[in-house]
Amino acid sequence: MCGIVGLFLKDKSLEPQLGSMLSQMLISLSDRGPDSAGIAIYGAPTGNEAKITIQSARPEQDFRNLDAELAKAIGAPVTVNVKSTHAVVRTTPDKIDEARETIQALHPDVRIMGAGDVVEIYKEVGLPEAVVDRFDVRSMTGTHGIGHTRMATESAVTTMGAHPFSTGADQCLVHNGSLSNHNNVRRELIREGMTFETENDTEVAAAYLSSQMAHGKNLGEALEGTLSDLDGFFTFVVGTKNGFGVVRDPIACKPAVMAETDQYVAFGSEYRALTKLPGIDSAKVWEPEPATVYFWEH
Repeated sequence: MCGIVGLFLKDKSLEPQLGSMLSQMLISLSDRGPDSAGIAIYGAPTGNEAKITIQSARPEQDFRNLDAELAKAIGAPVTVNVKSTHAVVRTTPDKIDEARETIQALHPDVRIMGAGDVVEIYKEVGLPEAVVDRFDVRSMTGTHGIGHTRMATESAVTTMGAHPFSTGADQCLVHNGSLSNHNNVRRELIREGMTFETENDTEVAAAYLSSQMAHGKNLGEALEGTLSDLDGFFTFVVGTKNGFGVVRDPIACKPAVMAETDQYVAFGSEYRALTKLPGIDSAKVWEPEPATVYFWEH
């Protein structure tokens, strides 16, 4: 069944509240997915650093002295901010790929949640409120974000099987539904050089969008491609460094509602996810049309 949410802020004065607003939206949909939950937060770019969100089942062991190890290996300053089972590694943008490769070489069991200039991704097994509390998401600031609470149908209940899935810099996706041709699409993407961490169909959708954008398409054009290239039932909510997009398959049997004001654009699997947002009583509220792409960019 799953529940998905998204929030794209137009009003900069709301940015300090992004984490708390998105958390409340996701928690309201807890009964749609009791297995795992995750949130991606897009913060403000600094211009002089990039970051990698990582996860470990043994954070005390894997994260201890990681900053010094990495800094020595890549010859650049590194900071590591630990949050429970996750950590955000920061370094200079020109060293981000090297840092990622070094982390995986030094600590093969550490998993990469996402990387880029602005995105941080936190996901774990458990209900949304437990995940939100575990990573102090309510205190996070940013420009936009997406979230997911999962009822597992296609793969095991694991941290890596939780959403959002990230397969490109500052790109991630959450999904309600099921893809029927994901194995064929995965094989095509592997031939292009894409790699996969799981057997989850949603990771294939994320990789498809990353591949399309790597070939020069913008987010809206990449989302249009899902309508012809991906088979099944799906509602996708996608985040990029500057953008936020939504698309539903042509049958659109998965529930969805959107709201827009001068301050924000919001998405929820159900209207109850939107009821606490400021100005919702006067917002434009609608059900996104089947086979129609919606996207906004800063």
